[in-house]
Amino acid sequence: MAEHLPPEPRRLWVGLLLAVLGAIGFSGKAIIVKLAYRHGVDAVTLLMWRMLLALPLFLAIAWWAGRGKPALTRQDWRDIGVLGFTGYYLASYLDFAGLAYISASLERLILYLNPTLVLLISVLWFKHRLQARQVVAMAISYAGVVAVFAHELSFEGRHTAIGTALVFASAVSYAIYLSLSGKVVQRLGSLRLAGLASTVACVLCIAQFLLLKPASSFRVPEPVLWLSLLNATACTVAPVLMVMMAIARIGAPLSSQVGMVGPMSTLIMGVLILGEPMNLWIVAGTVLVLGGVFLVSRPARSR
Repeated sequence: MAEHLPPEPRRLWVGLLLAVLGAIGFSGKAIIVKLAYRHGVDAVTLLMWRMLLALPLFLAIAWWAGRGKPALTRQDWRDIGVLGFTGYYLASYLDFAGLAYISASLERLILYLNPTLVLLISVLWFKHRLQARQVVAMAISYAGVVAVFAHELSFEGRHTAIGTALVFASAVSYAIYLSLSGKVVQRLGSLRLAGLASTVACVLCIAQFLLLKPASSFRVPEPVLWLSLLNATACTVAPVLMVMMAIARIGAPLSSQVGMVGPMSTLIMGVLILGEPMNLWIVAGTVLVLGGVFLVSRPARSR
């Protein structure tokens, strides 16, 4: 009987590895976008190529996760449309647009404020009460972002302000998605919802390109195609699957805490690949953001 029990230590280490690789994969998106911008493409075109290449994979995920499940109702499709718009289309577009103005490191720190934004939305919309620990944690996190923002603002000025506003709006859009998705995830399952909502976002991104850009914009330099393929697979679809599998093995709280390697990996890749600066302001801001998010994410201690 014992030989059929799951090997718990191995399950733990596999889950931790998947969570780390998923966080690094998500973080690599900013690096790839910054590299692609060096070839003269814009956010609309770059996002279209990413979603066009990811669309078949998301369709496959939605089909696989939906096998044997009940057919989707009109309410299901309405919820999927709303979540696909806010969580994957609008958040992605604003993020890509903001990366044209700010460093990958600052972008990742702003996006990592998501837990604090979800908490604020729960207070404003669902009348949840803030604990003193959570107020302190949010103050620490936002102080870290302000430190890095002020440092970049002194060099880039108006561009930093525009990029920060766009990426922060992206974080808000994704936080709205997270706040609204709870009941839908319970109905449809996380993997099925991710596949379907991402498919909606892919269609919206492609439609946006067709409406705003001439047909000649479809042709991009060859490096942009390879970077978009890497973005669609290693930094979009693969991290979604790895994080889902990590949650199944080690749970959402631990997966979230392990995901804190994301900003640090972006910082390191930004320095090594993009040649972005590494200084005390950036390191201090990163530490503050990670510390604040860790405090926000910790469950309240029971009596």
